[in-house]
Amino acid sequence: MPPKPLPYKTRAIIWMITTLNDAAIRRDGTTNRRFLDFINVKSPANSTPVRNVKTYDIKVDPSRNLWFRVFEPVQDAKDTQLPVIVFFHGGGFTILSPDSVTYDTVCRKFARKVGAVVVSVNYRLSPEHCYPAQFDDGFDVLKFLDADRKVLPECANVEWCFLAGDSAGGNLAHHVSKRACDAKFSQLKVIGVVAIQPFFGGQERTESEKMKSQIVINTKRTDWAWKAFMPKGDRDHEVINVSGPNAADITGIKDFPATLVFVGGLDILQDWQRRYYEWLKKSGKEAYLVEYPNMIHAFYVFPDFPESAMLISEVKDFVQKQIQKH
Repeated sequence: MPPKPLPYKTRAIIWMITTLNDAAIRRDGTTNRRFLDFINVKSPANSTPVRNVKTYDIKVDPSRNLWFRVFEPVQDAKDTQLPVIVFFHGGGFTILSPDSVTYDTVCRKFARKVGAVVVSVNYRLSPEHCYPAQFDDGFDVLKFLDADRKVLPECANVEWCFLAGDSAGGNLAHHVSKRACDAKFSQLKVIGVVAIQPFFGGQERTESEKMKSQIVINTKRTDWAWKAFMPKGDRDHEVINVSGPNAADITGIKDFPATLVFVGGLDILQDWQRRYYEWLKKSGKEAYLVEYPNMIHAFYVFPDFPESAMLISEVKDFVQKQIQKH
């Protein structure tokens, strides 16, 4: 079955974002940050519930602008314990933030429909801050939550912690969870990873990267993003090519969390994402793959797609399944 044409509104939004992004990135690896601000329309935190979710921001380290936004769903039963989803936004490690309208809306949906306290992390961006800054920030937020449980609402159970993210955020969710396996937290326990169309790559060009139709992202943009993220690095570095020749050996990590991987059939990164899932399985880890054949990269942020609601439902089922095991 051929893919359905994109809704007009969706096509217009994608065209605007990609045009501004392409105009803002430079050949020398730098960006026009002011130009990128046109893409990153922001939404302030709101202590008054909006669609039954209230939000507030917590500073972790002002010197590096490390902070997170908390999304707390309004509950009838105040003593009901909720899982914590630590969320990492997408954007090729280069753009966007937790207060972006897009991610404020996405995290609000996760909080309301999954039934979770969501912690959306503002990590440092490349090219100003290259690898491993983003991973250090993500891990430091986990340490912060473990050390100061009171920054979250009473209903938040950090022993039911999930790391989630889309695109670059999916990459972060995996690697930060791997770090967490080696950490000795006093309270926090990561029991699941949700990798939504994670941003992985490598030296070779996969078949999906050769697709004629490249919507939202294309190889020119991903090549630029990898170079900005790791200027002197090898594209087969384990952080980029997670399942490649330099992949970390996770077979001996006993508490590696169960992982849910989402793939879109019109996403040029789909081959890398399937390899990631297959690598997890071969490493003896609990992993699940959900594919949407007609979906583009970042489809789930567009409510016009029915698959967007389906993804939220899959995440909810996964979260509840892992909680029951623990």
